[in-house]
Amino acid sequence: MLAVLQLFLAIFAIYSAVKFSEDLRLLVPLGCLIVMLIIARLDKQASEKSQEKKKRLRARMEEMLEKEGASTKEQDFFTIDSLLWPKSEFMLIEAVHFIFKDLKFRVSTGVHYHSVDRIVRIPDSEATFGLEILMSEKELDKDHPKIERTLQFQNEKKESEKALIIASTYVRLQLSDRGRVSHITRELADLLSRNQVSVITAHHLYQLWQKGKSGELDIFKVFQQIYVHPGGVFFSKKMENSLALSFDLPGQSSLSD
Repeated sequence: MLAVLQLFLAIFAIYSAVKFSEDLRLLVPLGCLIVMLIIARLDKQASEKSQEKKKRLRARMEEMLEKEGASTKEQDFFTIDSLLWPKSEFMLIEAVHFIFKDLKFRVSTGVHYHSVDRIVRIPDSEATFGLEILMSEKELDKDHPKIERTLQFQNEKKESEKALIIASTYVRLQLSDRGRVSHITRELADLLSRNQVSVITAHHLYQLWQKGKSGELDIFKVFQQIYVHPGGVFFSKKMENSLALSFDLPGQSSLSD
């Protein structure tokens, strides 16, 4: 966008030098040049801040993982960032897809259903999930467009399939504050419970991923519990004392902002 604006200013400066009166032929191009320099400086500052933010995030991730005695890959950094601070729904979906593949679930794009983002099956089991993957800057409510899609899948699904929502909520909120907020409205919780649709947050999925990879819990057993869950928000009791993400993305706003 900034590049387009700079191009427009350059073209306008040339046009003014040719078409405008003698008094304006110097002033207008000079003004355009000054604005272009300001835009270039702002663009550079924004880029530097973005890079610095990524460096701080990576440093905090590395510090956390070093304390846990865990190893990580370059892909994991990108996945964590896309899961907890998604810049788009597409990136969030790809992150969730990677996590389930990494945990050895059977994952497909759900070509037989247009109402869910992924179909996930527990290995050596008929238990299957239709994943609806979504993001929200606040708590999830019934007006989110993907809620209707979830209920549509619930009506179309096979007997062995269950609708499961993966929700990355409060994406602009610090992680230390996310544990103190309600992630879905009571009205939506009641609606999902009545329709036997379960929800887990992206933060919870991250914890399950890390615990599953380290062998501290049987991840397939946990998802068998989700499979028989009556609906609403699911949270494993075994995760209550699990590691918590102790870092925050620099520059993220808090509840008080």
